[in-house]
This record gives sequence, structure tokens and C-alpha cells, in this order.
Amino acid sequence: MSMLDHKIDFAVVLSVKNANPNGDPLNGNRPRQNYDGHGEISDVCLKRKIRNRLQDMGESILVQSDDRRNDACLSIKDRVDANADVQEYASGKKQNSDLFARAACEAWLDVRSFGQVFAFSASSKDKDEKEKGKGVSVGVRGPVSIHTAVSVDPIDISSMQITKSVNSETSNKRGSDTMGMKHRVDFGVYKFFGSINTQLAEKTGFTNEDAEKIRQALITLFENDVSSARPDGTMEILKVYWWEHSSKLGQYSSAKVHRSLKVEKKADIEESRSIDEYEISIEPLEGLAVQAYDGL
Repeated sequence: MSMLDHKIDFAVVLSVKNANPNGDPLNGNRPRQNYDGHGEISDVCLKRKIRNRLQDMGESILVQSDDRRNDACLSIKDRVDANADVQEYASGKKQNSDLFARAACEAWLDVRSFGQVFAFSASSKDKDEKEKGKGVSVGVRGPVSIHTAVSVDPIDISSMQITKSVNSETSNKRGSDTMGMKHRVDFGVYKFFGSINTQLAEKTGFTNEDAEKIRQALITLFENDVSSARPDGTMEILKVYWWEHSSKLGQYSSAKVHRSLKVEKKADIEESRSIDEYEISIEPLEGLAVQAYDGL
């Protein structure tokens, strides 16, 4: 596998229709909004979906969600403890933070992509070290950075009250209905950006092949991502734009590359309800080609 030797920038345009793309637990799980009324999807949420897609592709992932676990490990620490190559440098005479980080990057694609903070106390078998307060404290900076997704225009949020009319536990007496709320974005077009840094890629061992896997995960981001808040077909990847620079530092700054993407509502449209009412364009940058991909 060849080490990534050139900077990469990317952008993703997606649509949401009658779905909750990312609920805010501090606001009754309503879809996230900024103070200007634009919808948001957190970078953490997007990374979770990328990890899920990579896991579906058969890649080894450290940070797995509970409903997608493909091993017997119940936590990140369990997964780290179960990997003999990583544990070799976690404690004892061979304890070495650099070698620990290198082994973790080799073991898990999401670690060498996004980085990871390992802050664990010593395992129970290392009683002497635990008594001394020793353990694993290693930080890995990953080369792949993801921005928060923001909607092009302010979003409208609809809410409906729901009830549960069945007993959760066995009882001779019917329980009272449990009331709740569901929220959804009526329609919105979102975009988010990211980049892959070559200096950090060299440190984690991130390769050109890994970059290709990230690109494929972005194109298929909402596959196998069904929930009651996001029924099949309510979220769609419209376009993925991929810029590969000719050098490690790149011909242009990431900010300038990202600004070259324009997603605008057509002039005669007041209230949008379809992607057909938007125009997506790329301003050309001399010497830097862009590859465009349709979502799956």
C-alpha cells in the first residue's frame, strides 16, 4: 500500500426530506439548528456514519456503536485489551506510547483516519501498575477532518405528538398512554466539507487506499442507516466532490477550495421543496481538477 503523498479536499451535498438527520438531546431531540435557523449535522454524527459504512465494507473499526458490534467487546477498552499487538506496548517493560499509537493505527482504520484519545487505567491483571496509578494515556491525531454540515437555507421543522398504548410490563390493568414527540425537517439541502492532511497521514500510516475507502463511504453514506427518525429514502447523498492536489501542501488552501462549491436556490423559488429547485456548481481553480460523484 502506498502512503498518501498529496493533500485531498472534499465536499458533500445531501438532502433531507421528512426526517431528523441529527437530533439535539438538549432540545427535546429536535433537529439541530444554529441561531440563524439553518439546520446542522454535527461532525461527530457524520464520522459515526462513515465508521458504520467502513464497518459494512469489512474494515476493522475501533469505535463501534452497540447495535453494530461485530465482536464480543463491550467497550473501546475491551477492544484495545483484546488486541495483542496493541497491548504489547500498553504496560510493562515494553510500554511505549509511540509504538502503542502505531500499533493502534495499524489495527483500526478509524484510528488512523480520525485519530483517537486512549486514556485508560491499567488493566486488572497489572495490579502493581494500577496501584502506582499507571495506565495508557495516548493521543493520536488523524489526518481526516470533517466539518459540521449546515443547510443552505433555514429549515422548517414539523412536530407531531405520538402515544404508546401498550403496557411495557405484564399487568392485569391497562397502563395509561405514554405521550411523546417526534420532530422532522420538512426539506433541506445540506453541505459539508473535509480534508486529508498528508503530514498527519505519514504519522498514522494513512494510505491512498484508505483515502479511496473514505471516498466510497461518503458516496454511500446513508446506506444501511435506517431508523424511525430516518426512514429509507428520506436522506440522500446528491454529490461528492473530490479534489486531489499535486503536492503535500496543496496548490490552494482548503478554505479556497471549499468556497469554490456553490449551492444556491434558483432565483424564482421562494420556498424550496425539492433538490430540482437548487443549482449546484463548482468554480474552476487553475491547475486543480475536481472529480464529481453522484450518490448511490
